[in-house]
Amino acid sequence: MQLRILHDTLYTYTTPVENAQHVAHLQPSSSATQTVHSFALSIDPEPTALHTHTDAFGNVMSHWTLHQAHQRLHVRASSQIHTQVLSAPEPASLLANWESVREQFRYRAGQSTDLNSQFVFASHHAPIDEAFAQFARPAFAPERSLVEAAISLMQSIYQGFTYASQSTDIHTPALQALQERRGVCQDFAHILIACLRSLGLPACYLSGYLLTHPPEGQKRLVGSDASHAWAAVYVPAAHEHASGGWLHLDPTNNRWGWGSPGEDYVQVAHGRDFADVSPLRGILQGGASHSLQVGVTVEPLEQIDPEESTHERLQTT
Repeated sequence: MQLRILHDTLYTYTTPVENAQHVAHLQPSSSATQTVHSFALSIDPEPTALHTHTDAFGNVMSHWTLHQAHQRLHVRASSQIHTQVLSAPEPASLLANWESVREQFRYRAGQSTDLNSQFVFASHHAPIDEAFAQFARPAFAPERSLVEAAISLMQSIYQGFTYASQSTDIHTPALQALQERRGVCQDFAHILIACLRSLGLPACYLSGYLLTHPPEGQKRLVGSDASHAWAAVYVPAAHEHASGGWLHLDPTNNRWGWGSPGEDYVQVAHGRDFADVSPLRGILQGGASHSLQVGVTVEPLEQIDPEESTHERLQTT
């Protein structure tokens, strides 16, 4: 699938910002499930300096400074991506049950380090807690395969929780969202990750975009799509001649797949939780308060109207 993504972020400050430093995770990387054909980052006002590097997880990170006073910051990330799905590994190539995966990642002095072990430990937004383990246990029957159990757990969140836009924010603890059985995609991702880690299993957080489809007969609304979040669990190989992989799980939409939940997903970054992959954050001098507008459009290239102007798009954000 050929997709174009436009991600607009507009900050308006009540008082001038004198100096600012910003860090962004807005540039997707090429992988087995997606190829980045183009990416452009537009920043207004123009930065004093702009640098791009790779973070500890392999994500592309942009960093810029603004030394001139400003009361408005507009950041636009534009990407063109080709996505594809991966075939599932042969079941015999994967560890047979979830307990064997837990034992493989259990700490033992002197054992060789698996890089995926970093995703077993608690993080700020995905803590380890008995409440998460209790919620997960019905899906993790003895000797059940990790793949089946993880999908079952994901479906428990999909079926038992209410998606309520603006019911939470990034400061809402995952335990609170678990107790209230409601939230948004990042809450559901954090709950799923916390459940898996509370059982001793490696799980990571993914940020990106999902192509949404309007009702039949209705025009796609520019800016109607949004940044999305989902999770993944690592399933190790059964032996040295086989390969394991990351099973991606989207509890908001009941979707899963190897390397991606589907070709209508675009991955931007992955980490332990949202704090590692925040789309845009900064340190400011001045700008006592601000308003924020975000607009994301994900659309197939063949559906793009060549007559549509950039100015029209900006009015929707």
